[in-house]
Amino acid sequence: MHIFHHSPHPPQERLWNANYTKVWLANFMIFFSFMLLTPLLPIYLNEQFGANKDTIGLVLFGYSVMALVARLFSGYVVDSFPRKMVLLISFTLFTLFFVGYVAAGTLMLFALVRTLHGVPFGFTTVANSTVAIDVLPSSRRTEGIGLYGLSNNLASAVSPSIAIWIYVTTHNFDIIFWLAMGVATVGLLIDCTVKTRPRERVEGKQPVSLDRFFLTKGTGEALTMVCFAFSYGVMSTYVAIYGKERLGIESGSGLFFALVSIGLILSRLQGNKALREGRIAYNAALGVCVSLVGYLVFAAVPNQVGYYAAALIIGLGNGHMYPAYQNMFINLAPHSQRGTANSSILVAWDVGMGIGILLGGVVAENYGYTAAFWSAWAVNLAGFLGFWLYVKGHFTRNKLR
Repeated sequence: MHIFHHSPHPPQERLWNANYTKVWLANFMIFFSFMLLTPLLPIYLNEQFGANKDTIGLVLFGYSVMALVARLFSGYVVDSFPRKMVLLISFTLFTLFFVGYVAAGTLMLFALVRTLHGVPFGFTTVANSTVAIDVLPSSRRTEGIGLYGLSNNLASAVSPSIAIWIYVTTHNFDIIFWLAMGVATVGLLIDCTVKTRPRERVEGKQPVSLDRFFLTKGTGEALTMVCFAFSYGVMSTYVAIYGKERLGIESGSGLFFALVSIGLILSRLQGNKALREGRIAYNAALGVCVSLVGYLVFAAVPNQVGYYAAALIIGLGNGHMYPAYQNMFINLAPHSQRGTANSSILVAWDVGMGIGILLGGVVAENYGYTAAFWSAWAVNLAGFLGFWLYVKGHFTRNKLR
């Protein structure tokens, strides 16, 4: 009888090592500071500068456009220069821009500050997530990428509620701007202590080729991601006003997004086992199926039950789908293009969200909310079909690890 026996599986490397934990916390701080402002900027622009809805939309859209442009180049920069240096420079600029909100005395100046703030936000999010991948042990990378997104979800669930509470209590926007800067500063200081391994600079033979800025091997994956983001763009932008005007829900959008966040968190935790076992395509498949059901419920059940049930279902779907897709992009790319792979999925999401916000508004204005939400479901269906007919097989055939 053997008292001691060898385990068939070697002991696993630590997932929550010191460096990964620091980068995870820093990402929480980035999105916490970002989301503090997001729900209140329309109110601030209206109260402080008397801006109308069109002007508010234009000011907020400028930030998204500049973040998208920054992300197109950030992957190349992160792959070509020391990643920690790129991260700390962009994070410092992201933090300092919060002073501009307090200092801006005119609508034009505020719009300029807000628009330009999108550039360091785009660079910082790509650089931080790429450093997170670098500091993960290779045996836990797939799982770690899935858990990394929890920091976004938790920040997005908590931060807007805190911002609204401060506004209702004090009616002082400067407190919110300074708090955002303070939180971002803490994140920056945490990232300063991260230790990254020295990395040889990779010289590309064609430094200005498209593949240095966008992972062309993941084009099919990116196009389906655009479809999924389109649906979320339509729903997330018009859900509050739809709930108020059609369903008589005065302050229900807070609960709606809380349910989306709960769904995201639960599915990321539950789906982590599949990612740990390398079942990336399975996780993505589950996510796209559940999301499709969620958008169908939202469009087809126009009452409060459908409204809140759809929130939870869409959160559950996206929580499985997004980390799986992020792993797909990274597993299709060589190590020298890790930053490009990371920025590519964010670019695809931004493009889809932007188109969804713009076209969703046009459809809602001319044909009503019902048509807008059915169009969101139809585009989601196109992404669903693209995944099953092309993406699943393409990824399985072309993954590098």
